[in-house]
Amino acid sequence: KITYKEDINTNKIFFGIGFDIHRLIKGKKLYLGGLKIPFHSGLKGHSDGDVIIHSIIDALLGAMRKKDIGTLFPDNKKKFKNIRSPKMLEPVIQIMDKNEFYINNVDINLICEQPKVSKFRDKIIKSLSKLLNVDSSLINLKGKTVEKLGLIGKEKAIACEVICSISQ
Repeated sequence: KITYKEDINTNKIFFGIGFDIHRLIKGKKLYLGGLKIPFHSGLKGHSDGDVIIHSIIDALLGAMRKKDIGTLFPDNKKKFKNIRSPKMLEPVIQIMDKNEFYINNVDINLICEQPKVSKFRDKIIKSLSKLLNVDSSLINLKGKTVEKLGLIGKEKAIACEVICSISQ
C-alpha cells in the first residue's frame, strides 16, 4: 500500500500543568474532585477550595493556551464567592468543545497527610469522569504525603498537581 499524507494521524497534542494549594480550616466542608469527603476540616478559598478541580482547570487552560483559573474566575469578584468548583469546570469544558479539543489523559497527585486518598480514589475518579465527560480509564489519581514536613505535613493544607494531555 502507498501511504498518503491524509493516512497519517496529524492531531496536535498539547500538555498542561496545574497546581493548587489551600489551607485547611475546621468546620468547613471538604470537596475533592467534586466529591464531598467526610473530614473534620475543609479548604479555605474564595470558592469551595477544591484543589483537584482547580488544578485540572489550570492544566486544561494551560494546554489550550487560554491563561489560567484566576483570569476566568478572579477572586475579587463577588459572583464567584463560595462557587462550587464543578461550576467553574463547566465553561472550561465548553471552551474545549468549541475548539475541538479532547482529553487524552489526566494524571493527578493529591498531596496531603489526611484524608488518605486510597479510601476515596475510585469515587473521586468516577466524579471527575462524569464532570470531564471522559472514560474513567483516562484519569489517574495518586496520593502523596510530605513525610510530616511543612504546612501539608502538619495537616494544615492540601495541595494538588495535575498534568494533562489533550488533542485537537
